[in-house]
Amino acid sequence: MLEEIRIQDLGVIGRAHVPLRPGLTVLTGETGAGKTMVLTGLNLLLGGKADPATVRIGGSSAAVEGRVLLPAGSPVLARALEAGGELDDDGSLVLVRTVGASTPDSPGRSRAFLGGRSVPQAVLAEIADELVTVHGQADQARLRSPARQRQALDAYAGPEHQDLLTAYRESWAQRQAVVAELRELTERKHDRAREAELLRLGLGEVERVSPQPGEDVALTAEIERLAHAEDLRSAASGAHAVLVGDDGVALGEEQAVVTLIEHARRSLEQAGEHDATLAALATRVAEAGFLLTDAAAELASYLDGLQADPARLDHAQRRRSELASLTRSYGADIAEVLDWADTASRRLLDLDGGDEHLIALTERQAELTATLESLGESISAGRRRAAASLAEAVTAELAGLAMSGARLHVQVEPADEPGPHGVDVVEMLLVPHAGAPARPLGKGASGGELSRVMLAIEVALATSPGSGAHRPATFVFDEVDAGVGGKAAVEVGRRLAALARGGQVLVVTHLAQVAAFADQHLVVTKSTGDGVDVVTESDVRNVTDEERVRELARMLSGQEDSDAARTHAAELLSLSGMGR
Repeated sequence: MLEEIRIQDLGVIGRAHVPLRPGLTVLTGETGAGKTMVLTGLNLLLGGKADPATVRIGGSSAAVEGRVLLPAGSPVLARALEAGGELDDDGSLVLVRTVGASTPDSPGRSRAFLGGRSVPQAVLAEIADELVTVHGQADQARLRSPARQRQALDAYAGPEHQDLLTAYRESWAQRQAVVAELRELTERKHDRAREAELLRLGLGEVERVSPQPGEDVALTAEIERLAHAEDLRSAASGAHAVLVGDDGVALGEEQAVVTLIEHARRSLEQAGEHDATLAALATRVAEAGFLLTDAAAELASYLDGLQADPARLDHAQRRRSELASLTRSYGADIAEVLDWADTASRRLLDLDGGDEHLIALTERQAELTATLESLGESISAGRRRAAASLAEAVTAELAGLAMSGARLHVQVEPADEPGPHGVDVVEMLLVPHAGAPARPLGKGASGGELSRVMLAIEVALATSPGSGAHRPATFVFDEVDAGVGGKAAVEVGRRLAALARGGQVLVVTHLAQVAAFADQHLVVTKSTGDGVDVVTESDVRNVTDEERVRELARMLSGQEDSDAARTHAAELLSLSGMGR
């Protein structure tokens, strides 16, 4: 339940405090006084779109704060805690929305807060349905829509009906996906066959060549070695001779490197007995000798294995040419060719299994179609039952709204073809008075009649036994009495008061007949400061007793000091008290 709304720099409102309490609260005032801005502020708190143009002229930003009292276990409370918000000390939850003014340097950004924690605007919109239901003249227009009428009927039909609708929508979405995939498979059948043939040719070529991982790199190295075998032999032989000589014998006057290193080691070892530094160097020279001896041995082994083999060179070059034909078509190197072959094999399995997949999809489509038919029949039966009950409940409410001869018919007819919401077309027809033909709400109802029908449906959804409609803690009606007057206006006030018995109802109205039924009557006026109109905190007043009579008299005749108007206002208050 809303406890209060605070507004700053929004439209004509400079600063306003709107206290709220359970029961029926009406908000009245002269046209342009700022009543609509109160609802604009509430819309912002409920995650509505922010418009920088609504920031009061001269203000840098507008701010709206709402305080909500939540019952234990409320999903709103759970969502707030999940977002990191906290409750105030009195157990209430604070919602805040700010809107920056648009400037050349800034587009006018909006920020939202829940329980003291900054949250996305969508979070406030997410919890809005649990907090408040808002009805305005735009909602009356939407009630003319068959889709909106179907939604109202489905809400009335109860939670089990909603479960059926959820299952139907899920099956419908699955069937649509299957149908789309079937269509694609059928349309692309020839393309898939051509793709499969190309993959078979490519895989056949790869299989014929049978490349091995890293083979291209190894072949390149082998060809380079075989093509320069004599140069390699000459270099290795020369190096071997320098290290150890031919067959270990010194060459002419020169000695092999290994021999010279050995002489150096012995000389240093002898002298090293007298100097540790030379002893350490002797060790290092000995290590160099070991390394050179190992290198000489490896050179000898290399020379033994080095063969000039023209036949092997020719074979390697031809093999590399085969691999090159694969890399030109399927990858930059053999590794990429093998990756392509793996992917192509899996793709070919998928393409070759297309017929089996087509059969499986066709069978799945048939299963889902049967499921939808079964669910559709159950949904239609539930709608027909709910239609009779809703029509009866709304007709009874219309009788209490000075439309005693009016009747509402709710028709559930088969649709031309199934849709995502079932197999029915729902249409509400109104018989406005005895003897009149039934006409669709979208064509035959006047603005005043539509206002009362909407209110009657809302009351029926909220109060009728067996209704499965979700009832929020707070209802807000923005000039729901538009086009209504006289006795009908009195009955509208009576039904709003009845709706408020179990919760909280906030009504913006111009009709004294409606305002007379309020448990709390708030009046919005404007002050003039610095040559401009502005609503301040003192301009939102809770009127009672004589002050309330004066406001009702103003609403009745525009002359709050008229004795006749004041007498009429007092009669209205008395009537409203007896009518409750």
